[in-house]
Amino acid sequence: MGKVLMKGNEVIGEAAIQSGCSYFFGYPITPQSELVAYMAKRLPEVGGLFLQAESEVSAINMVYGAASAGVRVMTSSSSPGFSLKQEGISFLAAAELPAVICNIARGGPGLGNIQPSQSDYFQVTKGGGHGDYYTPVLAPSTLQEIVTLTSEAFRMADEYRTPVIILGDGMLGQMMEAVDFSVIEDKESQTFDKSWATTGTVGDGPPKTISSLDLNDVKLEERNHRLQLKYSQIRENEVKVETYFMDDAKYAIVAYGTMARIVKSAIDRARDAGVAVGLIRPITLWPYPYETIGNYCSQLDKILTVEMSRGQMVEDVRLAVEGRVPVHFYGRTGGVIPTVEEVFNEIISMQEEVSV
Repeated sequence: MGKVLMKGNEVIGEAAIQSGCSYFFGYPITPQSELVAYMAKRLPEVGGLFLQAESEVSAINMVYGAASAGVRVMTSSSSPGFSLKQEGISFLAAAELPAVICNIARGGPGLGNIQPSQSDYFQVTKGGGHGDYYTPVLAPSTLQEIVTLTSEAFRMADEYRTPVIILGDGMLGQMMEAVDFSVIEDKESQTFDKSWATTGTVGDGPPKTISSLDLNDVKLEERNHRLQLKYSQIRENEVKVETYFMDDAKYAIVAYGTMARIVKSAIDRARDAGVAVGLIRPITLWPYPYETIGNYCSQLDKILTVEMSRGQMVEDVRLAVEGRVPVHFYGRTGGVIPTVEEVFNEIISMQEEVSV
């Protein structure tokens, strides 16, 4: 097939289908509506099922039903719509059901606007619904990485029996780049035990039930312990992070998603100006690469966190640093995207403050 030029939202849909997704339940909301439209067209072509729900709440609960049957299922939305899915995501986590949920974030709070933003970070990384749960969160920065991480999301969902979130933003969803889908692992080679699925027993054994309701407090605590053991395994096995020019860096910038692309350009410019600066890019926002960031502290004079928010990820950076290095923050909100010039100026200011 080779490389094809596609829009980000459509890349997510095609990557999901080629990863074995056969059911999609969603509701249109800008700037991810093209993903819903793409799945409406493509899924029936490959024998799958698309259904536009009457609301985001309905869509996530339809995901719960399909996931209970053991199929690969997906939904998507954008910030306000994603907020409406939080109760359902908590149900999925509690019932240990695999599903992939995509959030192409936009400016907030409230209805906000349709411009790109990273202000959903707290919601996706800290468990946006009720209860003590986490969901793995993958944050691609290119459309080619969307292909890889969408496939990874379905693998992780099945391997750990958990909902997995793909977090993008309006810029990533709307841009176009050439992508190669041949990197997706053959879905037929992935085998997972789904004996838990509610596909019927044909009289062989007791009926299978899946529920997130547990009225016995001791049993509910046991469920919580089981979930925490699973989250420990995910923390141990699934941390993904990229470093850029960090070998000799005296200054580090931490950024994720499309913001990291802008930061790389600013770093290239700063390197040309003789500044030893590098990038640490979390690819998994949960589990977060605390150890990687912490390991660089001994060589760094300062860390700068750059976000399209008022500084949500900066809290995790400070946890990783544990006070060993000063952590500064620069961000824009409301859909305003920090420019290469702005980030470059912050790098120079950071260097000058150390030099004084």
